[in-house]
Amino acid sequence: MDIALFSPSSLFANEDGSSSDEETTETHQSYVERRHQFPAVELLIREFSFHKLNANLLWPGTFAFAEWLVQHRSWIEGRCTIELGSGTGALAIFLQKSFQLDVTTSDFDDQEIEDNIAHNCRANRITPVLPHIKHSWGDAFPSADPDWDLVIASDILLYVKQYANLIKTLCFLLKSYKPKINEGVPQRSNDGNGDTCLGLPRPAFLMSWRRRIGKEDESLFFTGCENAGLEVQHLGSRVYCIQSRETIV
Repeated sequence: MDIALFSPSSLFANEDGSSSDEETTETHQSYVERRHQFPAVELLIREFSFHKLNANLLWPGTFAFAEWLVQHRSWIEGRCTIELGSGTGALAIFLQKSFQLDVTTSDFDDQEIEDNIAHNCRANRITPVLPHIKHSWGDAFPSADPDWDLVIASDILLYVKQYANLIKTLCFLLKSYKPKINEGVPQRSNDGNGDTCLGLPRPAFLMSWRRRIGKEDESLFFTGCENAGLEVQHLGSRVYCIQSRETIV
């Protein structure tokens, strides 16, 4: 794995270490560039050396989720997708390159996160860059009429205090979606493993994680979802499908 550590300010440094006149904004952010192996594709991802909101690194759930999605690609192909807690944007970039998925990234209202995702898109030859939405969970969503029939996320259950806000955002995205005229109940299809499955509802939230959280915290999130009118289903491999009870036929 190739690793390069650099700071944007170093690109404009004089021989004595001072900044040149070409640098118009001061920054103390530094990054690490790593090559990460995803299923059948290698991505070059720039990560923050540190970020106050943990948007700096790729977590284990990203790679495990990517593998699961490859195995169940028929469930997500053709979906209009938004990722919550995109961080570096690596998972969304993988999905766009591998499946040509219509995917929007989103994360906390932080310009550095958006700029870094755009950088990673260009580094992996995705132009124009993926659309991005700045959104802090629990706040009013920037789009009043969400058009995404699939919401995805990996390793986002770290902060228990944010569970209520996350559930509020999920409720909005899942309950405000307006089905298209030609959308019906998911049909049975082969999932690529020789098994016949029903497929995903529209809309649906697919979530995976590998970072350790306590059983009590895990239960707190799922109970909160159920109390908010959401249905939780474990699909295996620590991947969960969450949907609004209003969409269950």
